[in-house]
Order: sequence, then structure tokens, then C-alpha cells
Amino acid sequence: MKLTVDRLHITLDRTPILHDVSLEAGKGDIVGLIGPNGSGKSTLLRAVYRALRPAGGVVRVGDDDVWTLSARTAARRTAAVLQDATGNTTGLPVAEIVALGRTPHHGLLGRDGTDDRQAVDDAIDRCGVRPLAERDYASLSGGERQRVLLARALAQQPQLLVLDELTNHLDIRARFELLDLIRATGITTLAVLHDLDLAARLCDHLVVLHEGIVVTAGPVLDVLTPDVLSEVFGVRATTSRHADGVTRITYAAQPLALPGATGTTAP
Repeated sequence: MKLTVDRLHITLDRTPILHDVSLEAGKGDIVGLIGPNGSGKSTLLRAVYRALRPAGGVVRVGDDDVWTLSARTAARRTAAVLQDATGNTTGLPVAEIVALGRTPHHGLLGRDGTDDRQAVDDAIDRCGVRPLAERDYASLSGGERQRVLLARALAQQPQLLVLDELTNHLDIRARFELLDLIRATGITTLAVLHDLDLAARLCDHLVVLHEGIVVTAGPVLDVLTPDVLSEVFGVRATTSRHADGVTRITYAAQPLALPGATGTTAP
């Protein structure tokens, strides 16, 4: 399902955070949201998954403004995977955490049916967490937890995935495994990523946010230009697609950081 963000404005405590932000994610596309710390990436995600009402503009999932939908209908369409945000999970086994993804689909009695159990089983198998199903979620490693959170989102059977730093604090193998899982879902995805190399590998398109505005958006090679990497991220680098089809960023020799660049410290 298509995601459209159109001229979004967000203000927090009378402070403008996002200004006239627009972006699109086509059906099945993975769009990466990148930018320096404090640029408004997570705030934008909160508006997309209906946790923060914008001061202006619109967020559409399919043809519908998310704020015209009921909370349950919106939750059926969009699943958000945040940074290990599960609340109090002490004593809860993995299977129960994943089953929470079915909550928006429950009727008035809130009982699991055959479809719910099948969706949970499929998500557990798809994310490779079957051996962990009876484990206490709190006992898992960071990579295992992120797999479980993704399984919970997939059990929700959404048409849009919203991911906020899903690979944060994971080792490199766990990162690539998780990215492969996301790519294999085929679900339209908007993902905040700090690691530009991972963003270049995972995403079909990138949106660069800086100081609450969209600096540029488009295919990876069109976005991660030397000028953007210099002016927005404060580093010297180039981007190219190698013969194996993987897009890689090549950073310059020392000094990497540009003196006086926003968000960087001069060497």
C-alpha cells in the first residue's frame, strides 16, 4: 500500500520541528529516512503511525488520511517497530509478545481465533524465532529481541511497516540478517536509519531530513552525492554501485570530518 506524506508541519511545545515535509513510498518500496541527530526523523515516524497529530498537512496510507480512520483500522494498516519499545515484558514468553500483534484484529471479546494463531505462527517462523518461542523475552539478546519485535509487527499483517532504528546496537551479522528479513516481506516500509551504508544497501529510495526539512529525496545514488554527504553529514565520501549490485559508500582518507560541519567535530 502506498504511503503519502504531504506538506506536513509539526510543532512541539511551540517549537517547529518539521516544516512542509513531503515524501512518498510506493507499494512494496523500502524508503530510508536519514539525516543528522535532531533532524526530525523519529518525529516524522510518530506522525506516520498516528502517535502524533500534525499541526498541518496530511499522512495517507492508501487513499485515507490516517487521522480520519479509527485507531483500530489505522493499526491494522500500519505496524511500528521502535527501539525495543515493549513496555514491561518481564516474564512474558516470546510467543505472547508476537501474539500482541493481533490486538487490532480482535473483536469485542478479544479472543484469538484460527486466523490469529496462524498469523502468529507464520510470523514466528518467518523471523526464525521458533526456538525462542517459550523463552522469556527479557532474557534475549539485542538481535533476538529485534527479530521478535519484527515478528510481532508481521503478525499484525500490516500494509505499511514503520521502523525506527531497528538495527541499533546489533552486530554486523545480526544487522544483515534483519535487513534480509525486511526486504523479504515485500511490505511498503519507511525506516529511520543512522548507518548510511546499511541505508544504501537496504533502501530503494532515500529521504534526507535536516533541521526539519527535506533536503533531497530519490534513488540512493541520486541522494547520496558528495555534496549532500558533505553539506548535511559533514563527511568526505562518494557513492557507487559495484558489479555485485551493492551500493557502497567510500569515505575519503583523513580527515574524514569537515571542520565546522553541522553535527560533526573537527579533527
